[in-house]
Amino acid sequence: QVQPVESGGGLVQPGDSLRLSCAASGGTFNNYGVAWFRQAPGKEREFVAAIRWSMGSTMYADSVKGRYTISRNRAENRVLLQMNSLKPEDTAVYYCGVGRPITSTMATREAYYYWGQGTQVTVSS
Repeated sequence: QVQPVESGGGLVQPGDSLRLSCAASGGTFNNYGVAWFRQAPGKEREFVAAIRWSMGSTMYADSVKGRYTISRNRAENRVLLQMNSLKPEDTAVYYCGVGRPITSTMATREAYYYWGQGTQVTVSS
């Protein structure tokens, strides 16, 4: 069983950049899909980005397309989320999820069954 562990959150100003990391504990990401979701206070958890570990294919939510980049580091067995041009509305707890989604379910929360504890991202001036 692979346990994702997030890191890299923090407090930044609008327009700044931040990079989140999701490391695999107790296993590897081989043959899995890895996704980032986020949850703001009072809102439901929403899809941000996903990557297929084996093929490297990616998917993004419209709200982050062009600003965020998801990638994988095979040597370190981790998934990275580079976030640029951050906005106050990006403020949320960011969660890493691991599962075996098909293409049509890559943005679906139910497709992921291993979750990390989350890391807080706050964008404020």
